Amino acid sequence: MSVVPLDVSREGRTGPPAEDGGPGGPIAARSPGQAVRMRLRRDRTALASGVVSALLIVVALTAPLIEAAYGTGPQDTFKDDLDRYGMPYGVAGGVSAQHWFGIEPGLGRDVFIQMVYGMRTSLGIAFAAAVTTTVLGVLTGIVSGYLGGWADAVINWITDVALALPFLIFTLALIRPLELAFYGPREAVPGWFRVAVLIGLFALFGWTATARLVRGQVLSLREREFVDAARATGARTSRILFRELLPNLWAPIIVVFSLSIPAYITSEAALSFLGIGMLEPTPDFGRMIFRSLNYLQTDPAYVCFPGVTIFVLVLAFNLFGDAVRDALDPRSARPAR
Repeated sequence: MSVVPLDVSREGRTGPPAEDGGPGGPIAARSPGQAVRMRLRRDRTALASGVVSALLIVVALTAPLIEAAYGTGPQDTFKDDLDRYGMPYGVAGGVSAQHWFGIEPGLGRDVFIQMVYGMRTSLGIAFAAAVTTTVLGVLTGIVSGYLGGWADAVINWITDVALALPFLIFTLALIRPLELAFYGPREAVPGWFRVAVLIGLFALFGWTATARLVRGQVLSLREREFVDAARATGARTSRILFRELLPNLWAPIIVVFSLSIPAYITSEAALSFLGIGMLEPTPDFGRMIFRSLNYLQTDPAYVCFPGVTIFVLVLAFNLFGDAVRDALDPRSARPAR
């Protein structure tokens, strides 16, 4: 009778020898980052949404290059391609080799290049607002959860007040007075100022969710052994907050950040749709969709192109954010798709 040698090289696990990576063979240790990347690679939805999101980000970042290659700028008009009623000649709103998505009725601007720059506007505001709100939420949440006492009470009271304020009503009430504080009633408001105002308003109301989440996580971490050890060694409060606690909070922070981007994209488009977001001549999806409603029957392509594009944009970021949340959750039993 022959004796099969056993492999006991990994923590007392026995079994017939096998090559690395095979059944019964040694299991390579993975870091948390490697485990997350492996889950994302196995998730087909994550791969598809990630590729689409990355492609749209590249389009937004390279808008000037696309304009140069396309040969048309966002403010170029083509009045000769409109009939006497202001409607574009041809099918599907004037779609042609020169105008890939047709031209805008009445204004005569190229729809494709408007959408490219509109994507740049939406993503720029959404990413800036997401970074600002995440930073504010993390700072207030980690301080509130660790210090407790009166600091926690004050921050919680401010959070409750911010949550109780109606975002849309305050936005309607604040945007115009803020503009009049810096510009006269007949002065043109530059686009960068409206961008800064929108980011500031999103930050003013959007930090609360992150703060509440981080505070809850810190409350469960501040009594752990590694925090007690840091206190015992005389570590300063700032070191405990940002060197001990913060590295253990990256998973929920990344999830909140990834899911906040599509929320700010839709919020910015909604504000522009209502006429309190971005103004002419800055290209914007919300304003394009609002104008297109007047041509819903006569030029449905003008409605479809920006509507479908912003739908795909938000859907891709939402799906990728969900996939990141699942990948960062080690208890997730969600099967790969």
